[in-house]
Amino acid sequence: MKSIYCSLPFLFVVVCSLSWVNASANSHENFLDCLSSYHPQESSSISKVIYTETNSSYSEILESSIQNYRFFTTNTPKPLVIVTPLNISHVQATIHCSKKHGLQIRIRSGGHDFEGLSYVSQVPFVVFDLVHFRSIDVDVENEEAWIQSGAITGEVYYRINERSTNLTFPGAVGYTVGIGGFISGGGYGLLFRKYGLAADNVIDAMFVDANGRILDRKSMGEDLFWAIRGGGGGSFGIVLSWKVKLVHVPSTVTVAAVRRTLEQNATQLLHRWQYVAPNLPNDVYSVVSISTTNSSENGERTVVATFVSVFQGGANEFIPLMQERFPELGLVREDYIEMTWIESILLLTGLTNQTSEVLLDRSYKNFFLSPSFKGKSDYMRKPMPEIVIQGLWSRLLEDEARISTLNIIAYGGKMDEIPETEIPFPHRKGTLYKISYYVGWQEEDNSNPQRYISWIRKVYKYMGPFVSKYPREAYLNYRDLDIGRNNNEGKASYKQASVWGRKYFKENFDRLTYVKAKIDPENFFRHEQSIPPRFH
Repeated sequence: MKSIYCSLPFLFVVVCSLSWVNASANSHENFLDCLSSYHPQESSSISKVIYTETNSSYSEILESSIQNYRFFTTNTPKPLVIVTPLNISHVQATIHCSKKHGLQIRIRSGGHDFEGLSYVSQVPFVVFDLVHFRSIDVDVENEEAWIQSGAITGEVYYRINERSTNLTFPGAVGYTVGIGGFISGGGYGLLFRKYGLAADNVIDAMFVDANGRILDRKSMGEDLFWAIRGGGGGSFGIVLSWKVKLVHVPSTVTVAAVRRTLEQNATQLLHRWQYVAPNLPNDVYSVVSISTTNSSENGERTVVATFVSVFQGGANEFIPLMQERFPELGLVREDYIEMTWIESILLLTGLTNQTSEVLLDRSYKNFFLSPSFKGKSDYMRKPMPEIVIQGLWSRLLEDEARISTLNIIAYGGKMDEIPETEIPFPHRKGTLYKISYYVGWQEEDNSNPQRYISWIRKVYKYMGPFVSKYPREAYLNYRDLDIGRNNNEGKASYKQASVWGRKYFKENFDRLTYVKAKIDPENFFRHEQSIPPRFH
């Protein structure tokens, strides 16, 4: 029973913190003993993949995949144990012992969770790091691959490209994104307007449930197979590997990019882009990245919009298409650069001076804005009027927004053809584009980032009247605890979880809760935005 002193505010911190520490210490020791005894014949092998705070490699392992240093401060809760399993028996042992000793599991593949939920918890927890589960088995003849969840997108691109330069997987733009979390949230990238999401191209999976059972598509059933493809990581179990369809890319890809400031009609161009980009052919990926820079005319800060398009084909096809559809942008022949598919990935991640081998380097910290940030997302079903765009500009010129960007990604194409209920990801037909909002800050501001977080919340509130409604939709892989959360133990009623769940999944949320009730009725796999079980 919780101590009565925990209800007294003055004594809460001292008494409850000490009781948490004592309970954690006991759980920690019991958990380690349990791991060693689960498979006695493997006790020596599992000891090699266990890291506690007394281990000299603990901090290095913990930090290795942290992609948002907002969640790597002295006050951030740390895991009691990090487990980096080498085989399935290590996975089963970790699940069994965590259940037995009341520890939460946080599952990490690439560490890109926007709210740090793959490596942070407010209750005693274990980080289950899939860094050693990253094999990639490419079958060129059948145009398929088995990819383990710990692989990063760059490794996937590289290994497929080794075997065939005309095949790939529709993965993320950011090459250090872990495949496990990426697919679990749907996963969009440069090819999603042509081939759909990453999750749309999954045809089988290897899954471990809360009882340690190993399931594939046939044995798990179609309901669970549906749920894991876009229903979010950390809710149903652990997906160790995915069987995916490979897709075709041409020998030549063309990238066109041009920057326009306010003085160069960025407002009018973005307004026009809203009508053009979602209706471009499926072979075109189009994004506008908006930030601020110093004006070349007077040196004062101004807004700059960078219009980027990636075309699956040569410049001779792309140039007349853009001249016909978007002549206002003023692209000239020199703005179009032909390259291979793999080179386009390097270009768009800022690695133009690197060889493709850099895609194998999961330790490379290619921070998008800054090491610490807050992100949010919206979906648009109607174009913004110019006056609304101008209102965004004034907010981007505020002091708190010096390290900020808005990315506006065109939808349409194949996304319009796939039903909303095909997988849990529902943002399909009728979506013009997605907006991602980011604000970053320097490391010295990590102790008090509130002014930056308040800024992005104000921008989000400003956009409320103009974005999707009932619900106001959000992208799961840009996780945002502002839109709703379960309690710190990861528990919530169906009604509570519906607040955030419908924003990510719309009507698909109901089906997810029923699947959860069938596969994990005790709600072992849980976090602040995990799917709760709902029983008929």
